[in-house]
This record gives sequence, C-alpha cells and structure tokens, in this order.
Amino acid sequence: MGLEIKKYAAIDIGSNAVRLLVANVITKNNNTTQYRKSALVRVPVRLGADSFTTGIISENSINRMINTMKAFKLLMDVHGVEKYKACATSAIREATNGKEVVKKILEETGVKIDIIDGESEAAIISSTDLNELILGKKSYLYVDVGGGSTEFTLFSKGKIIASKSTKMGTVRKIDKETHKQINKEVKKWIKEKSKGISKISIIGSGGNINKIFKMSMRREGKPLSYIYMKAQFKFLKEMSYEDRITELGLNPDRADVIIPASKIYLNAMKWSGAKNIFVPKIGLADGIIKALHLGKLEE
Repeated sequence: MGLEIKKYAAIDIGSNAVRLLVANVITKNNNTTQYRKSALVRVPVRLGADSFTTGIISENSINRMINTMKAFKLLMDVHGVEKYKACATSAIREATNGKEVVKKILEETGVKIDIIDGESEAAIISSTDLNELILGKKSYLYVDVGGGSTEFTLFSKGKIIASKSTKMGTVRKIDKETHKQINKEVKKWIKEKSKGISKISIIGSGGNINKIFKMSMRREGKPLSYIYMKAQFKFLKEMSYEDRITELGLNPDRADVIIPASKIYLNAMKWSGAKNIFVPKIGLADGIIKALHLGKLEE
C-alpha cells in the first residue's frame, strides 16, 4: 500500500471563537495513523455574547459567520481538502434562532453545520489522543472548559465512570446565585464520583488551559501542578485586562475569559484532590478529524 496521505478539515463553532483545522492524515503500510496539523485559523466571532444574553444570534454575528464560512470554504479549496465536518456547540444550540442561522449559512455558503450536544462534544473529544493518556491503571477527571459549557468526564482504568455537562462557561454571564448553585452541583458531583478513587489527575482541554500551558514553557507531556495553577491564577487576576494584552501578549478575546476558565480548572483540582493537570493538544476540531477518518462521523 505504501504511503497514503489524506487531507481533512474540521470546523469548530464555539461560543468564544470559530476555528478551522486542516490536517494531513498519514498512513504507511497499514501502520499507525498520524494526524498532522497543516493549518489552523481562529476567528473571534463571540457567538456566546449574543446567545447567552439576548437568546438570539444577532444580524451582525450572522453576517460575520457567513463571511467566515465563505473564507473557510476557500481555504479548504486551496488546501485540497477532500472531507470536512462543521460542528456547533452551546452558543448556537441555545439560541432561539440557532436552526435558522445554520440554515441561512448553508444557503449562503454551502457549508453544512451540525448542532451537537454536550455529550456528543465530550465523546468526540475523548476519541482523540486522550486514549494514550487514559489507558493503564490511573484515574483522570477530564475537564473541557468552553465559552458556553464545561464538560466533565471521569475515567478510571481506561473506562468512563461518569460524565456531566454544565452550563458553566467563560462567555456565559450568569448571576451570582445561579453561579453559586452550579458550583455547588459540580462540587457535589466531583466529590461523589471521585470518592474512593486515589491519585486522580486532571486532563484539561480548551483554549485557555492550552494558553496557560504554553506560557508555562513546560515540555509537552509534563503536567502543571496545583501550586503552579494557583499561583498563575493569582498572577493573572492581579493584572489588568490591558496588561494581560500588552505584557503577556494575550489576544483581547482571550485576556478576559482566561480568568474564569482558570478558576474552573482550579476548583476541579481542589474538589477531586488532584495535584496535577495534564494538557494534551486535543480539542473538538482534532476529534472531528479523527472521527472523520475512522468513519465515525458522516460528512
């Protein structure tokens, strides 16, 4: 068979940003498949700012989405992408006009978008290279913090023990009382499910934890400790929004959400008793590419 190279693309329509990932899928003589990133484009269309406040995606955001999808389509053409899949998460799922937006985008651009729920999102992500981490005797609490929701999945000895999707996100503005209530539920859930399981580690996914990991200058595969995360949270919190952009070089649409995201990871570590957080390079887009190749997702 020799060498076979296929080019696939994934479009992840999140609450804080929209991403296009183009990847080369390389198979040699039926050996292990390699997934190599060819291009990644991230556009800060903050759909959650509409969806979680007014309940609808605004005209302005719809137009920006249409232009983004037209641009992504052209990029996929010039890259020679043979298969792609576009998935939208909580911002479009919860908007009252979400289905109409998806229909309009299809009519205007020809890009078909699937609206997926929290469980499907967690399943797609955990089908990525997470397997390499979770196999073996250890236990992990996988925490994926997004703009509109956070997914928690507990793995022990390679098996899923329990999973939970919550309306806790970095772009979602909720009142203090609701926030307290969700936190209480999550704390109870984590403590109950991790009871009797010793030495749990966290697996963190999402743009914010990837950024924190990058800033730590740690070698890939090395975890961040609870002490480091706590200090980093304090450091970021004490800086002004402007300084986070100018001094740390954070994108404007990352500089605000990195604080609530850090808090979610810290709480998950505290409540599960985890001393470390691993940050593999995984996400919904990577999961889509893998699932497309394995035939687990329809185009």
